[in-house]
Amino acid sequence: MSLILGYILPFLAILTVLVFVHEMGHFWVARRCGVKVEVFSIGFGPELFGWNDRHGTRWRFSAIPLGGYVRMFGDAGAASNPGRDLDAMSPEDRARSFHHKGLAQRAAVVAAGPAANFLLAIILGAGLFMTAGRPFTPPEVGMVMPDSPAEAAGLRPGDVIVKLDGASIDRFEDIQRIVQLNPQVPLQILVDRDGSPVSMTVTPAMQEQVDRFGNTHRFGQLGIARGGLEVVRLGPLEAVGAAVENTITMSATILKVVWQMIVGARSADELGGVARIAHLSGEVTQVGIVAVVNFMMLLSINLGLINLFPVPMLDGGHLMFYAVEAIRGRPMGERAQEYGFRIGFGLVLALMLFATWNDLVYFRVVDFVRQIAS
Repeated sequence: MSLILGYILPFLAILTVLVFVHEMGHFWVARRCGVKVEVFSIGFGPELFGWNDRHGTRWRFSAIPLGGYVRMFGDAGAASNPGRDLDAMSPEDRARSFHHKGLAQRAAVVAAGPAANFLLAIILGAGLFMTAGRPFTPPEVGMVMPDSPAEAAGLRPGDVIVKLDGASIDRFEDIQRIVQLNPQVPLQILVDRDGSPVSMTVTPAMQEQVDRFGNTHRFGQLGIARGGLEVVRLGPLEAVGAAVENTITMSATILKVVWQMIVGARSADELGGVARIAHLSGEVTQVGIVAVVNFMMLLSINLGLINLFPVPMLDGGHLMFYAVEAIRGRPMGERAQEYGFRIGFGLVLALMLFATWNDLVYFRVVDFVRQIAS
């Protein structure tokens, strides 16, 4: 019962909100474009319960609550691949069919899902910055640890870091974000020292941290401490601007981490699946509402970015097909699209299996099975 109440229910609640917002983006723009939406589903598989609205859309909750979909008129399935009877439709049905809409309208409907997730992250961030406040630390070096990369580079207490790795620095948190992502990578740094600019090169040390499950996490560290921490409540316009900036920064960080995994600079063991997300959902719920909102922001941005990857079955795959259509002047052939969806399904399934394996290793399930087998 404690597992259900402490972890599974918070995970399902958070996931349901994120999925609903994503699918509502598709739904809202589709309706604005005159597309008939046949099904709006939270979850996959058999329907548990649902209802029909006055426009003929079936709103349903399904048995497998790990995602959702919007099925539009003319779709062959939840992945929005075109049905086989599109050419036989009457003029009235063509007017309501997603696949008979113009290229710009179809692209807008597809892009609206990820866009809704980014918008949710901005709304949550703005609300958080107006109520709980935004942590702010001036980028001033308060302390330099002995025998640290910072000391070796020549950093001193009182230095104000202006630029790091080509990026302008406004807060101490900006320094932490860049340094943690670049262990053992030489970084150019510009500081303001008593009103004079000083340039130097610093190489963050590789630090390893073992969590309570025995997994090792690697990150960069300079060996400096901040001067002080403030929490500043922002006005509405400032909060929205800061939330937009925060969403862009988090998106860039996530993409950089993904790229580091692809090129082998970062271990793919950090990629987690459903079990790890559920575990983190329970952990942040126990910390408090601010932690939950921050976690939802991060997950919402992740969901938006993942769906924009150019993989058939994902929104980004549809947008890729539309880009090809724009260049060719006509849609891709039915067989090419079918093969594309099959490849996309295989890639998505492989990624899910890999993430699930990482979860089993992370929670020591693999070690437990090995011990039993031996």
